[in-house]
Amino acid sequence: MARAGITADRLVAAAADLADEVGFENVTLSALARHFGVKDASLYSHVRNLHDLRTRLALYAGAEMIDRIAAAVAGRAGKDALVAFAGAYRSYALDRPGRYAATQIRIDQSLIADSPALRRTAEITYGMLRAYGLDEPDLTDAVRLLRSTFHGYCALESAGGFGAARDVQASWDKAVDALHITLTHWPR
Repeated sequence: MARAGITADRLVAAAADLADEVGFENVTLSALARHFGVKDASLYSHVRNLHDLRTRLALYAGAEMIDRIAAAVAGRAGKDALVAFAGAYRSYALDRPGRYAATQIRIDQSLIADSPALRRTAEITYGMLRAYGLDEPDLTDAVRLLRSTFHGYCALESAGGFGAARDVQASWDKAVDALHITLTHWPR
């Protein structure tokens, strides 16, 4: 039986909570060992190293995030789906800052193919974009546009980077409207 009831799943869930409390970059095996009241070495039967833990955390957070997005876009298409997708993305990024930061790390391509959550992310995102009549390579370009816009906005917002008197939600809504127009009139 595992000491202190530690399992790989419990360790990753605790790492996710810690990431939201202290920041993803501050998640360490030592901090998690303290949380569970064990020595650092006890964790190595559950994860190989810090990189392995952070990769697992990224996959865990990615699954949570796509679950939120999937629920928001269910039964919607076109602009309604885009607005729901964008809103769910933003709320996850702002509500779960450490977990969201984990979703931004580069993951080994071999793990991506084996991850149901990452496959589901691609299916939901590409499915939403197909309603705009996009096919490859335009789908990949559109995904990159959405991700960079959403991430940039959320990073600036969470850092307090929007100092103008204009309501941040109103600016977000305009940005999503602009994305809808761009997707509708995608350059061919």
